[in-house]
Amino acid sequence: MTATGQEPFPPPAFAEPPRILIVVAPYYRHIADMLVSGAEAALDRVRAKRDIVEVPGALEIPPAIKIASANSDFEGFVALGCVIRGETSHYDTVCNESSRGLMTLNLAGCCIGNGILTVENLKQAEVRASPMVQDKGGGAAEAALHLVALYKRFASKGKGIGFSAGGIESSLRPPGSEK
Repeated sequence: MTATGQEPFPPPAFAEPPRILIVVAPYYRHIADMLVSGAEAALDRVRAKRDIVEVPGALEIPPAIKIASANSDFEGFVALGCVIRGETSHYDTVCNESSRGLMTLNLAGCCIGNGILTVENLKQAEVRASPMVQDKGGGAAEAALHLVALYKRFASKGKGIGFSAGGIESSLRPPGSEK
């Protein structure tokens, strides 16, 4: 059992270590560092090869993943950051649009684990980010790994995955899946 009371989901097995990019928005540096620590530990458990890039904020995470997906050989992505509610509606925009961007990319074939925290206050962020408590960074990395494993399982069937929305699918195929 985990700290949240959920049964752990076993990590997938890989013949070759997967290549994962962690994209982090370090606006709240100590929260981002905890998220990255949890993600790295989860990736280490499956010997994943990884790299990390930083972007200014949560809204820049989806475009960064799209750029990396189109121009690199990463098989999966971990999106990490934190958005804390403030006094304006900017919180809603950042939460909704970063989440929508990641889901659009996921549905188009990118394998992304979403670890962007959306919280009311710093204490909630610390609890969720801590690898010793809720470990949302580790959970996001595990989600990405499971999607990569699922993609590898079904990619050999030759159908491709995702939907075609204005040509986005063709530019977001995972490496090695080109037609």
